[in-house]
Amino acid sequence: MSTLKILVIDDEPGIRSGISRILRNFRVDYPFMDEAFDFKVFEAATGEEGIEIIENDHPDILLLDNKLPGIQGIEVLDYIRKKQYNITVVMITSYASLELAVKATTDGAFDFIPKPFTPQELRSSIENITKRLFLRSMANKLHDTGKQVRFQFLAVLSHELKAPLNAIEGYLKMAREHKMGEPIEQYDGMLDRALDRVIGMRTLILDLLDLTKLESGKAERIIVDVDLGKIAKVAIDTMTPYAIQKDIRVSVDNPDNIHMQADIDEMEIIFNNLISNAIKYNKDGGTVTCKLEKDNGQIIIRVTDTGIGMTREESSRLFQDFVRIRNEKTRQIPGSGLGLSIVKKLTDTYNGRIEIQSEPDKGSTFIITFPKQEE
Repeated sequence: MSTLKILVIDDEPGIRSGISRILRNFRVDYPFMDEAFDFKVFEAATGEEGIEIIENDHPDILLLDNKLPGIQGIEVLDYIRKKQYNITVVMITSYASLELAVKATTDGAFDFIPKPFTPQELRSSIENITKRLFLRSMANKLHDTGKQVRFQFLAVLSHELKAPLNAIEGYLKMAREHKMGEPIEQYDGMLDRALDRVIGMRTLILDLLDLTKLESGKAERIIVDVDLGKIAKVAIDTMTPYAIQKDIRVSVDNPDNIHMQADIDEMEIIFNNLISNAIKYNKDGGTVTCKLEKDNGQIIIRVTDTGIGMTREESSRLFQDFVRIRNEKTRQIPGSGLGLSIVKKLTDTYNGRIEIQSEPDKGSTFIITFPKQEE
């Protein structure tokens, strides 16, 4: 059993004691983990007390209130950032300070939990953080620890693939045994669900391979002159069958014939993820536009869709590993939670930046800006 240290900084005694009670006998365990995780909770009523515990006990996870006597929660977050401490910070905040919590996530906080929260909401957040910490640790050690870590990585993959494989096997057996009767049309829905599972598994496998190459630092990069318009068109061609199913029109706007010094494979990963997401989270009959342009030497990629969109809080978490936006609209959409985090990592390698403009039910625009390149 491994123990993660959780520090709760909140001036409300009821919140602190409630969190301690909820997590007292809580365990996180998955088949791909060497051992289960439990939690030791520390409590602080002020930011000053919290910083002292941070220095002495080095917590792994921090549940941080915004409104505190003395120094504020945002100042504690800034202290952690400046010290470069490896602490996963979750803001716990009332709805009145929601905007500040969203800002905090852009300043380094992993997530936030609005008050009042249920025990299940807290446990779910801690479970996701624990899984993320384990997987990140495993990825970081991948190139150092040989066969054992590679085996663990494959265990993660097998765990995530087991459920869809079992479902596909079940569908095929039902079809073979004619459980739905003789008319072949009776099996259309079953086959559609099986194909959705296959798409989800393929996405997960490709994303995990991309993430492994990035985290290990061993991917060979070949920098050449890349025609970004051509890369965008190839990505669109790849996703055309899916777009046709949803009656979505996809186009490229590249009036200046943009080229860039880059690795072709990396650019393909960026465009494939952005365009596939724009189709996946779009509405039937919608549109996707990929626009390429130059502005004062900077190269700008804009991928715009007319899809389901996101709230500010949802978009603030998109680029973290294994994070997926889960709500009624996305429940049936497959995904690994890795694609956009990989796009962010690749964009960073070119000293670029990625931004999101989104509004629920109206669509999203992902904007990547690469700095001016030397001739």
